[in-house]
Amino acid sequence: MCLGIPGRIVRVWEDNGIRMADVDFGGAVKDVCLAYLPDAAIGDYTIVHAGFGLTKLDEASALESLRMFQELGMLEDELGIPSTPIPPGSLPSVRGPGVPEAASAPAEPQAAAAASSSRPEPSTRAETTER
Repeated sequence: MCLGIPGRIVRVWEDNGIRMADVDFGGAVKDVCLAYLPDAAIGDYTIVHAGFGLTKLDEASALESLRMFQELGMLEDELGIPSTPIPPGSLPSVRGPGVPEAASAPAEPQAAAAASSSRPEPSTRAETTER
């Protein structure tokens, strides 16, 4: 990734002593290193650059940034997500006051299945499930 892109942490695990996460970018789920974010948890949003979570941010800011990146076609270039508005049902919801419902919902099964095919078997690492 060339951009710092916001995504939602959907799963956390440890790989050889390093905290890792599955991060959903509105339809594409990627493995991300959480070494710089020791307090990051499932449901948090993080800015990701070069496979590393760099900082946490609030959901409203994350969703607005994702919407703008997608409208500009930047997510297609970086993640292979088509340049269309994020449809309802494409991001997991951890909504709070003032965040529109259409901006958050679960990832598409195809994207999650494709992302999981490149990961090691769960038995090779300790996992943390959603709280």
